[in-house]
Amino acid sequence: MTRSDLVEELAARFAQLTHRDAELAVKTVLDAMSDALVKGHRIEIRGFGSFSINRRPPRLGRNPRSGESVQIPEKRVPHFKPGKALREAVDASTLAPAQPAPKAKA
Repeated sequence: MTRSDLVEELAARFAQLTHRDAELAVKTVLDAMSDALVKGHRIEIRGFGSFSINRRPPRLGRNPRSGESVQIPEKRVPHFKPGKALREAVDASTLAPAQPAPKAKA
């Protein structure tokens, strides 16, 4: 799902919202989440999951083309951990009845 798909879904579900209002709502929520993560805050949405910042320590890497060692600096990266309800919903939707494998002829 893309950002524009999310705007379309929001506008379709709530008839009182115009497409422009739905777009503004999505932009406002995503901007607020981005700002919170930039400031180092944790975002928790019950039933969906949580967003936090993970620290990747500096390390020694290799340039694949030349093979020389390269120092890779420390990074802070966003991390998403799905909530229990989301994990269970995704798991339940992927479990289809198992079909028996065709028997091999001997």
